[in-house]
Amino acid sequence: MQRRSIAIYGRAFNSSVVPYVEQLFSYLKERDILIYIYSDFYDFLKDQFDCPDNFLLYYSHQDLPKDILFLLSLGGDGTMLSAVSQVRDSGIPIAGINFGRLGFLASIHKSEIIDALDAVFSGNYSLQARDLIEVNGGDDRIFGDENFALNDITVFRHDTSSMITINATLNGELLNSYWADGIIIATPTGSTAYSLSCGGPIIMPGSGNFVITPISPHNLNVRPIIISADSELSLEIESRTDKYILSCDSKSETLETRTKLYIRRAPFRIHLIRLASDSFFSTLREKLLWGLDVRNY
Repeated sequence: MQRRSIAIYGRAFNSSVVPYVEQLFSYLKERDILIYIYSDFYDFLKDQFDCPDNFLLYYSHQDLPKDILFLLSLGGDGTMLSAVSQVRDSGIPIAGINFGRLGFLASIHKSEIIDALDAVFSGNYSLQARDLIEVNGGDDRIFGDENFALNDITVFRHDTSSMITINATLNGELLNSYWADGIIIATPTGSTAYSLSCGGPIIMPGSGNFVITPISPHNLNVRPIIISADSELSLEIESRTDKYILSCDSKSETLETRTKLYIRRAPFRIHLIRLASDSFFSTLREKLLWGLDVRNY
């Protein structure tokens, strides 16, 4: 009988969570799970505790085995975003153990590792498909082959206190010229992140929409707008410094204003493992304190 195998990905974390990592490895060993671990993360773990030395290593998405059950992300939501670059269009599901603070994406609490993984290995879970968004710069190869984002693509002003002008064209028609500090184009997943803090709406995953949210717009009547995920958006930026900053989740580049941006839905989705007790609305209620009298906090 072939051994079941998973991949583990993570980034540096606070030493206070080391006992939970040790508990995880002990659990996987007891169940004879074959582990592929990201090489850089393994180097970090070896400096934290007496880490097992019988893991198989992988070094990039190119040598990540395609027959693993899932990839387990150890960290917060930022680590989950980074894990997307590991699985890409392979179809490998991602589960996240939350060592961070918020946990919209990394939904398994560190104190519930055993029960959660028991459920996953028993097949008591569902897969939730999440749209990604990609950006291109015409002839300029922005972010190489990692030009996709699970949360959002954002344009910021660079080295100036002055606003920039962002001329946005949607499906070939002028949408608006935004005078603002920047603009966010967010997926439903990213609608609860930066876009939300800038006044954008919350969008349910699977709704087939993206949201364009201006950052500190000059005209207060310019509000966020929800667009179809099938739309094609192009942006031309004007700035006094002839430069602007483009971010794609955790990646960022400084670009010349001559670089026109083309934004659309990415040609693949990623799949998040969701337990029966983990629903979108329960996450909103827990993380955003819905239904609670916040005057008592």
